[in-house]
Amino acid sequence: QVQLVESGGGLVQPGGSLRLSCTASGRTLSNYVVGWFRQAPGMEREFVAAISGGGGRTDYAASAKDRFTVTRDNAKNTVYLQMNSLKPEDTAVYYCGAVNLAYYSSDYSSRPDGYTYWGQGTQVTVSS
Repeated sequence: QVQLVESGGGLVQPGGSLRLSCTASGRTLSNYVVGWFRQAPGMEREFVAAISGGGGRTDYAASAKDRFTVTRDNAKNTVYLQMNSLKPEDTAVYYCGAVNLAYYSSDYSSRPDGYTYWGQGTQVTVSS
């Protein structure tokens, strides 16, 4: 079992930045692909970014590319999502998911149904 806890959300003005953290307990996170997803009210959960177990491969949704950066510190069992130039349309609950994959797949890592473990989410609100 892997327990995931997200943190770092909050209220920020348009153009501002936030760094989300996803901290794991129960297992060594380096064996897991970790993905960030978000869900706005009335919308489906959508892919934001993913990172391979070793951190060497990353993928981003088109909406996140050039603004968001996913990194990981396996010594701290934590994955980060640095979000810059935030827009009101980035407002959502952000979730991290983890899955133990034998190899990294961009297609698989962008699918919410591909993840085994989820955190409880952290609210990000971008508003002036």
